[in-house]
Amino acid sequence: MADRPSYASLARVLRPRGVRGEVAAEILTDFPERLCALRDVYLSDGALPPRPARILRAWLSSSRGGQAIFHFAGCDSMSAAEKLRGLEIQVPIAERAPLLPHRYYVTDLIGCEVLEKKPARANGLLLGVVRDVRFVGKAVPGTPLLVVEPVQNRPPGRQDDLLIPLAEQICTRIDTSARVIEVNLPDGLLGLNEGA
Repeated sequence: MADRPSYASLARVLRPRGVRGEVAAEILTDFPERLCALRDVYLSDGALPPRPARILRAWLSSSRGGQAIFHFAGCDSMSAAEKLRGLEIQVPIAERAPLLPHRYYVTDLIGCEVLEKKPARANGLLLGVVRDVRFVGKAVPGTPLLVVEPVQNRPPGRQDDLLIPLAEQICTRIDTSARVIEVNLPDGLLGLNEGA
């Protein structure tokens, strides 16, 4: 089972903006308005542990398709801002925005075991572990797909990953704290994943 992350990335620094040490950042959260109220965050390059940082000012910009602009304490020149390029702006997992019922963070779904529940099986058949969540349709969003890495003893001809719609009728129980997703697959769904 995959280790759960301790921090959630809300934005990624793209480049310096201006000469006062501000940076433009790609927004990685579904709650961009929250970025303007942040003060204490962490900066991470993905290799070293995240380091604390203080935001002096932050605002949303509509330029380039929508970005967040940050001014960090101690960053007062273009050369200092350049050193932040590529870093992710993070908060501890416990400080993420609360979600409505039946909504989940992708990071909470990744690493969950997927069990196919059938009346004949009390415990369910382990299909695999969620490796990713794929979002389909940009103009008209469709049902996201769980990308499930199958268990080792999968049948011959099975592709590397199973694609299972993240729909309430199929994913009948999602318990991110127990790291389990129970599914009731329609007839033929697993067959669609074969040999692709």
